[in-house]
Amino acid sequence: MKPVLTLLLLAASLTLSGCSTIAGIGKDVQRGGQIIQDAAR
Repeated sequence: MKPVLTLLLLAASLTLSGCSTIAGIGKDVQRGGQIIQDAAR
């Protein structure tokens, strides 16, 4: 469970720090979701 939580926090921090537009937010959220999916496999 801790690796998933770590990935979630990482994705959240990337989303908050790396996006300046609505399109950027969408891309960051999609990337974070992909990381979580990959970790779940």
